[in-house]
Amino acid sequence: MSEKYNVLDLFCGTGGISYGLTSADPSFQTVMGIDMNKSACQTAQANHKHANIVCGKIEDIDPATIKEKIDVIVGGPPCQGFSSLRPSRGKNLEDPRNSLYKSFMQYVKVLQPKVFLMENVVGLVNANGGLLLEDIQEGFDKVGYVVDWRIVNAANYGVPQKRERFILIGIRKDLGFTEVLFPTPTHYFSGKVIGTKLKDKHIFNTDSGCPAVTVWDAISDLPSIKSGEEATHYQSTPLNEYQIERRKYSVETVNLHQAANHSEKMLEVIKHSGSNINALPQGLVSSGYSSCYSRLGKDDVSTTITVKFTSPASSKCIHPLDDRSITPREAARLQGFDDHFIFCGSKTDIATQIGNAVPPILGSAFANVFLSILRKDI
Repeated sequence: MSEKYNVLDLFCGTGGISYGLTSADPSFQTVMGIDMNKSACQTAQANHKHANIVCGKIEDIDPATIKEKIDVIVGGPPCQGFSSLRPSRGKNLEDPRNSLYKSFMQYVKVLQPKVFLMENVVGLVNANGGLLLEDIQEGFDKVGYVVDWRIVNAANYGVPQKRERFILIGIRKDLGFTEVLFPTPTHYFSGKVIGTKLKDKHIFNTDSGCPAVTVWDAISDLPSIKSGEEATHYQSTPLNEYQIERRKYSVETVNLHQAANHSEKMLEVIKHSGSNINALPQGLVSSGYSSCYSRLGKDDVSTTITVKFTSPASSKCIHPLDDRSITPREAARLQGFDDHFIFCGSKTDIATQIGNAVPPILGSAFANVFLSILRKDI
């Protein structure tokens, strides 16, 4: 029997990263998760049945009270103050949410896992002129870790979405590693990205492996429905490997495939929508970002799924063919969640959980890198 490695998921939300690790290899077992959002904790508990999911503020929970040996810590401290979606990113460093990385660091210091992964928004790289990132790296160095970071694109690892994230990995110094490895991309993608001036820190793959999974690859087995409608059965058997994987533990029924009930005015906007807001006839809407009121490209990778994926006025979320925004099930597919994954809470809660999650498939991509560290066979 192979050795088990205990995973602690901080700021766990739905538990997407740890779910990805445990799905990729049974050697990983999530023993604990912490988050302050009640419905997200219910979701994490429903999908990590043997874990202790604690609902509370991480800064109020003493890591010294955790008695299990922790091998891996993963998590994404909220850093809304410098999200790449906010034009003023980096100016709100006094925002208390931006210091929660210190709580993450304290857990690492006390529990001394062999390896940890901290994920965040790309905007962290340039926050406060790069000084915040320097502070984070120096802090982990002082508590005994070799660290390095990269900007990764979920599309390069089999997620049908060009979701870019900052990933920092730390390895405990006594294990003898002098450099940090990152997973090799499995899929190629060459669309527009946020990027960073530090090209050596950005993992690109535009030509090797498999083509990126498209929107239609992800959702084409889900039935066509209209605004306000719901469907509970699949339209067809799985049509490709991606759909086979997402449905491997599901029966004939599908849940959360319910379309938002749009107003007549919004339906008129949706009917004219195209790849960006400029596709609309002049005067149909008064304002909005270029990506608002626009359709996802059928044969393209999805843009980043946000918590507003049912609102065309807030994001690029209109179905490629149907005149409606995407359903929670379609959003979950684009985020790489398996269809049997259980979501708890209200419709708004579930939309928030899906939009905020780290795609489990991205978590899975780090499994082999972590195992090579934990088993010291690099």
